[in-house]
Amino acid sequence: MSDSDPFDEIIAEETDRDPDLAVIEAGSRTLRTQGGAPSADVPARPEDPEVDKALRDVEAELATRWGETKLEPSVSRIAALMDVLGEPQRSYPSIHITGTNGKTSTARMIEALLGAFELRTGRYTSPHVQSITERISLDGAPISAERFIETYNDIKPYIEMVDAQQEYRLSFFEVLTGMAYAAFADAPVDVAVVEVGMGGSWDATNVIDGDVAVVTPIDLDHTDRLGETPAAIATEKAGIVKQDATVILAQQPVDAAQVLLKKAVEVDATVAREGLEFGVVARQVAVGGQLLTLRGLGGEYDEVYLPLHGPYQAHNAAVALAAVEAFFGVGSQRPEPLDIDTVRKAFAAVSSPGRLEVVRRSPTVVLDAAHNPAGARATAEAIGEAFDFSRLIGVVGASGDKNVRGVLEAFEPIFAEVVVTQNSSHRAMDADELAAIAVEVFGDERVQVEPRLPDALEAAITLAEEEGEFAGGGVLVTGSVITVGEARLLLGRG
Repeated sequence: MSDSDPFDEIIAEETDRDPDLAVIEAGSRTLRTQGGAPSADVPARPEDPEVDKALRDVEAELATRWGETKLEPSVSRIAALMDVLGEPQRSYPSIHITGTNGKTSTARMIEALLGAFELRTGRYTSPHVQSITERISLDGAPISAERFIETYNDIKPYIEMVDAQQEYRLSFFEVLTGMAYAAFADAPVDVAVVEVGMGGSWDATNVIDGDVAVVTPIDLDHTDRLGETPAAIATEKAGIVKQDATVILAQQPVDAAQVLLKKAVEVDATVAREGLEFGVVARQVAVGGQLLTLRGLGGEYDEVYLPLHGPYQAHNAAVALAAVEAFFGVGSQRPEPLDIDTVRKAFAAVSSPGRLEVVRRSPTVVLDAAHNPAGARATAEAIGEAFDFSRLIGVVGASGDKNVRGVLEAFEPIFAEVVVTQNSSHRAMDADELAAIAVEVFGDERVQVEPRLPDALEAAITLAEEEGEFAGGGVLVTGSVITVGEARLLLGRG
């Protein structure tokens, strides 16, 4: 594309729009590789201009606050907000989820199971793929833009009150957490499913006392803030384990498991461990996903279809099932398992946008938000199992604060070539800087640089098509949730 192509002309016309959003939405109208219908899990911009403007105003106000990578490790500000709001987070039971990878998918599975058993759910997850409203869900769907705006305006006076009293203003994440807890109380929900933002002990979400604490697999990420070993990271994440809770532990590195088990003993928590008290008994690849036999706290659940790819999603399913069993008292207060037909129905309806999500065919384009080495290794394994690509082209745009080399090394065995790019975030690693690392990992001949994401997608699809229409070429877009979200829009999925 030249400097004067239609893509640039449309952006130039978008003078009253957020510049990053203008780039994304303009691309979705000009890129030739259009995808299918939008997913209901990821809302588009509001159609009503007044609502859209009001949402943009809220987003602009939130953007003036500390971003999610700038932290002052304390829950004092969020605790002060909860106090002036009347402690909304204590008006419902909760399931609290921490870990390094798999938190959002596990939260979605837990939400689906609870909903299938006719409980009203609230789910709080981060980051979002495309719309900020995705972070707060009620009854299994993101809240409407109107409700998001209303919730913000309702608690805005209290936010300003706390800001005036604290050394630092409430951060972006703290405000959203307050909004979620207030929205859940207002609904009201029967149970909240809450994903930790980072760590555990001092994370803003940790003003709840989760009846069930879930720890997905711990690996190295955010090492500058959480510690440089699994044990150190587990020490922070163990902060969500509260007195007399039930702890559901996914498979962990030995040193991390020791830390978590010690914390459970200290607070008289009951522990269920994957591979011992629950786990995956059997799994086989199926069309569009996999067929599982899971062992839960109350017995075996067979013929469970999960429309998600990869061994790690099977393990997430086992963790989610055990968490919901624990919430209902299975294995302690009640000996019988959950109703198998309800469990099957719930898992069959699970979706996880941006996690091995197919958004286009011929050639197949897959989106996956892997952004650390452990996540990339899991994705690489799942791609090999679920897709029969003869030639896979990677599109990678990463954040500058991540272990980018580790991510690239995990994907090197499965990528024939890689197109490096950058997303619109201020945290994005410069494409040339990323390319220099990629050349060291892949070699010069396997690396192409396209700083603009639309051009990177175009180039990758062209490379995949060189194999011929029916030869099995594919594209994997990865490296960052932001990169995946913007690609999703460009490919017509939002």
